Amino acid sequence: MRESKVTVKIPRPLYRKIQQVIDGSGFNSPTDFIVYVLRDVIGEAEEQKHEFTQDEIEDVKRKLKNLGYL
Repeated sequence: MRESKVTVKIPRPLYRKIQQVIDGSGFNSPTDFIVYVLRDVIGEAEEQKHEFTQDEIEDVKRKLKNLGYL
Protein backbone atom coordinates (compact mmCIF):
# COMPACT_ATOMS: atom_id res chain seq x y z
CA MET A 1 0.00 0.00 0.00
CA ARG A 2 1.32 3.43 -0.94
CA GLU A 3 1.66 6.02 1.76
CA SER A 4 0.04 9.37 1.24
CA LYS A 5 2.25 12.41 0.84
CA VAL A 6 2.17 15.93 2.21
CA THR A 7 3.56 19.20 0.93
CA VAL A 8 6.44 20.85 2.75
CA LYS A 9 7.25 24.41 1.79
CA ILE A 10 10.84 25.57 1.52
CA PRO A 11 12.21 28.88 0.29
CA ARG A 12 12.45 28.99 -3.51
CA PRO A 13 16.17 30.01 -3.48
CA LEU A 14 16.94 26.89 -1.44
CA TYR A 15 14.97 24.76 -3.91
CA ARG A 16 16.94 26.25 -6.82
CA LYS A 17 20.22 25.60 -5.00
CA ILE A 18 19.21 21.97 -4.44
CA GLN A 19 18.43 21.69 -8.17
CA GLN A 20 21.96 22.86 -8.95
CA VAL A 21 23.53 20.53 -6.39
CA ILE A 22 21.76 17.42 -7.68
CA ASP A 23 22.36 18.13 -11.37
CA GLY A 24 24.07 15.01 -12.67
CA SER A 25 24.03 13.33 -9.26
CA GLY A 26 21.53 10.59 -10.00
CA PHE A 27 18.68 12.13 -8.03
CA ASN A 28 15.59 12.55 -10.19
CA SER A 29 14.32 15.67 -8.43
CA PRO A 30 14.95 17.99 -5.51
CA THR A 31 12.16 16.14 -3.69
CA ASP A 32 14.03 12.83 -4.00
CA PHE A 33 17.17 14.47 -2.62
CA ILE A 34 15.32 16.12 0.27
CA VAL A 35 13.63 12.84 1.23
CA TYR A 36 17.02 11.08 1.12
CA VAL A 37 18.66 13.71 3.35
CA LEU A 38 15.78 13.76 5.84
CA ARG A 39 15.74 9.97 6.13
CA ASP A 40 19.48 10.03 6.77
CA VAL A 41 19.16 12.70 9.45
CA ILE A 42 16.24 10.94 11.14
CA GLY A 43 18.11 7.64 11.02
CA GLU A 44 21.10 9.20 12.76
CA ALA A 45 18.86 10.80 15.38
CA GLU A 46 17.12 7.50 16.07
CA GLU A 47 20.48 5.75 16.49
CA GLN A 48 21.74 8.34 18.92
CA LYS A 49 18.54 8.70 20.97
CA HIS A 50 19.93 11.55 22.99
CA GLU A 51 18.40 14.63 24.47
CA PHE A 52 19.28 17.87 22.74
CA THR A 53 21.37 20.34 24.68
CA GLN A 54 20.20 23.92 25.05
CA ASP A 55 22.98 24.98 22.65
CA GLU A 56 21.74 22.49 20.02
CA ILE A 57 18.17 23.73 20.40
CA GLU A 58 19.31 27.34 20.06
CA ASP A 59 21.35 26.41 16.98
CA VAL A 60 18.31 24.81 15.33
CA LYS A 61 16.16 27.82 16.19
CA ARG A 62 18.77 30.14 14.70
CA LYS A 63 18.89 28.09 11.49
CA LEU A 64 15.10 28.00 11.22
CA LYS A 65 14.96 31.75 11.76
CA ASN A 66 17.57 32.30 9.04
CA LEU A 67 15.43 30.21 6.70
CA GLY A 68 12.40 32.34 7.53
CA TYR A 69 10.45 29.75 9.53
CA LEU A 70 10.63 31.57 12.87
